[in-house]
Amino acid sequence: MKTETVFYEFSERTNSIPVSFIREILKVASSKDLISFAGGLPNAAFFPIKALQEISNKVIKEDGAKALQYNITEGYLPLKEWIVKWYRTKRGIDVSPDEILITSGSQQGLDLIGKIFINKGDQIFMENPGYLGAIQSFSAYQPELIPISLTSQGIDVEELNEKSTAVKSKFIYGVPNFQNPTGITYSAETRLKLARLLDDKKLLFVEDDPYGDIRFKGKVLPGLLTLNKKRTIHLGSFSKMISPGLRLGWIIANKEIINKLVLAKQASDLHTNMLSQMIVSEFLREYGIEDHLALLHKEYGKRCDLMRSLIQEFFPNTTEVSQPEGGMFMWVKLPDEYPVKDILEESIRAGILFVPGAEFCTSSKKENAMRLNFSNASEEEILLGIVKIGMAIDKCRKKGG
Repeated sequence: MKTETVFYEFSERTNSIPVSFIREILKVASSKDLISFAGGLPNAAFFPIKALQEISNKVIKEDGAKALQYNITEGYLPLKEWIVKWYRTKRGIDVSPDEILITSGSQQGLDLIGKIFINKGDQIFMENPGYLGAIQSFSAYQPELIPISLTSQGIDVEELNEKSTAVKSKFIYGVPNFQNPTGITYSAETRLKLARLLDDKKLLFVEDDPYGDIRFKGKVLPGLLTLNKKRTIHLGSFSKMISPGLRLGWIIANKEIINKLVLAKQASDLHTNMLSQMIVSEFLREYGIEDHLALLHKEYGKRCDLMRSLIQEFFPNTTEVSQPEGGMFMWVKLPDEYPVKDILEESIRAGILFVPGAEFCTSSKKENAMRLNFSNASEEEILLGIVKIGMAIDKCRKKGG
């Protein structure tokens, strides 16, 4: 009997979403025999499991009916009030609860921003290389992504200024702190120039800041929310601070923007998981976050330094390596005679995973680079994994002969 082939007429919008290389490779990474530097994963060994278990039981016991019921879209007020206090004490900026929307992870924040701002064909400025999750999220709304180069000091403001003269864009997307994928932090000078350019060109800046509190060296710099609040839409996340499984993030923006985001969120999921909001709020009230962040700073900083020193020892001496002061990622650029695509294939055969840099490029020119996540692996895995990638590089050089 002949089987009939079924064709589904998916929307243009859906067909325009690129497949996430990272999501696909994480399916492979689930094998216990593999060492993965691929995913943007915090280290599960440092999740505050015992404290969260205790707080979860308390919330269910004392306020279970509220935690399990529908609630308002804007988010749980005590949690928003904690965010207000955190930004006042740590960032030196005053925001009000009605300038905050609690989201189902900061990834939902990107989707909501795309939903309220992007029309088909709109031009959007993106860092190059840029965060793959943002590329995927915005692509659903069919914009034209305009790449802006990154330098060692952050986004190239001169290039942005030049392109914004010829391009009518609604916003710029960027990650000023420990950028994903490069690990670069925008310099103080870059931030000031960018803040001024936003006013000059009447642009919004979508400041994605999931790693901002994971700084293990260097000086804290003012964000764009601090430098130009009226032209900044700021995204934060508890995924890196506490746990990604809780799916909790937030957006800070002016009230007019928040009101539109609330409407978009109502149509999407009504509100963020109330149980997660109440658990995190109570965890922060009872335990605080300072001690936990100090642990992450110590452990991630140690892993970052180890990985970088091993790369310098076992990779070609012409390799360029970023110098992260925080976050979770390192960017490694290799000369063209060492093709990263071939190196990845050799590394997988050796049981090591990473993401090739080409996946993050928003321009037609693809960098011969790799993004390495240092936060999720143990020190032993970092040692073995980097040595094996170094061997794969050597094999690929020999193949090129």
